[in-house]
Amino acid sequence: MRVEVDQSGKIGDTKVPTVLAFSNKESYAILIPAKVKRECVQRLREQGRTGKTFYMRLFAIGLFFLLKEHALDADQIALDVEYPGRNAEVKLYLLNMLRQADVRIDAEKIHFEHIGKSSSAHKKALAVYTKEQMPDKVIKLDEILALIQKISDRDVS
Repeated sequence: MRVEVDQSGKIGDTKVPTVLAFSNKESYAILIPAKVKRECVQRLREQGRTGKTFYMRLFAIGLFFLLKEHALDADQIALDVEYPGRNAEVKLYLLNMLRQADVRIDAEKIHFEHIGKSSSAHKKALAVYTKEQMPDKVIKLDEILALIQKISDRDVS
């Protein structure tokens, strides 16, 4: 079984929410509200973190929340390319978080490709982004900050 993952609303644009969705025979979508992203970025900056990498890490965190309980029995997980040239880093962050949560997945199952607008994952993400559908889960600031703290405590970078 193949699972596709897409995003609506760039993670780095803190004026808009971000929706990450997957689809295959089932679908699932998470919403990260714009306010949560802004507060998260502010807290990270207060901790002295800067640069583009924390948006990439925030994207990987969103993928973690999307996939940790779903789609892990897939033969393939195709992630839409959001950070060209940085796919290996996103994958590493995601795999490290999954391992720390005792979620085992074969790294070879996860790959990046351009999903396209005809994908069911794209349609699901867009429907939640435009409020035509409700998200399956809304990610809260404390969930993201707890995960970031856990990663920092274990020196995974």
